[in-house]
Amino acid sequence: MAKTATNNAGKPAAKAAAKPTAKAAAKPAAKTTAKPAVKATAKAAPRAKAKLAKRPGVKLSMLKPSVNNMTVRVFARAAGLDAAETDAWGQTRSPEFMARNPAHLTPMIEDKGLPRGVLWESCAIMQYLSNKHGLEKFYPKAPAKRAMIDSAMFYLVGTLYPYVARATYPLLGFPQYAGEVGHSDAHPDKKSEAQKAAMAAIAEPLEVFHSFFRDGKPFIGGKNPSIADIRLAATLEFLAVIDYVLPKWAKDYVAAIEKKLGNAYSEPAGDVRGYIAYVKSQAKVQG
Repeated sequence: MAKTATNNAGKPAAKAAAKPTAKAAAKPAAKTTAKPAVKATAKAAPRAKAKLAKRPGVKLSMLKPSVNNMTVRVFARAAGLDAAETDAWGQTRSPEFMARNPAHLTPMIEDKGLPRGVLWESCAIMQYLSNKHGLEKFYPKAPAKRAMIDSAMFYLVGTLYPYVARATYPLLGFPQYAGEVGHSDAHPDKKSEAQKAAMAAIAEPLEVFHSFFRDGKPFIGGKNPSIADIRLAATLEFLAVIDYVLPKWAKDYVAAIEKKLGNAYSEPAGDVRGYIAYVKSQAKVQG
């Protein structure tokens, strides 16, 4: 910026010196002074506008080993929202946290514009932030396109993710939901049987994402990853803990998302992968 100002200031001075004195005197002084001032104002205006358009940061409470949390961490980075992250490990049941979030769930964002000041559930958070900041690249406004993104996310949360949770949570050391065999006092053989059944069930919904939601496109969102793609890719990360063999398209799909989003994806994914590697190393030691 300083270099540009110096060049602009130098050029008019050189021209004025080269012109005959009589012509310079004949020109009204006010007119000569006014032009640079107008130009300077015109140039400064767009810069000021750009600063005002910068998206504010997001206050995010999260847990690093979780794919649900990874989802929002990836999204916030990819969307340029400059998330201020707080690791809530061991804090979600504290009176302070429960007072704001009685569901004691993460990820959780805080925003004064929300009716209760906070919002949890990864898909809802991505939808809210996309709507608030006009992030159509991740969540299109066109009703038909948006409906497909919503459908993919709800199908994932309602069908695929419960299978993934049943298959992976026992090894990850995460608590199972009430009503699940893994949460009960059932014999270990029964728990193992339920886990294997969940692993076998993953293939069907996974293929639905490939053949129906992607339908020959690079991503569910088309040429660019949508919020549904981010949620799906993060979910697939957990399958490494059970050495689940992903079909080739799924491996290529996750790799393509990571390549497209760069560090926005790889940094949060690194925390999940690191935790999975730790869990597997501990299993080998105990085995």
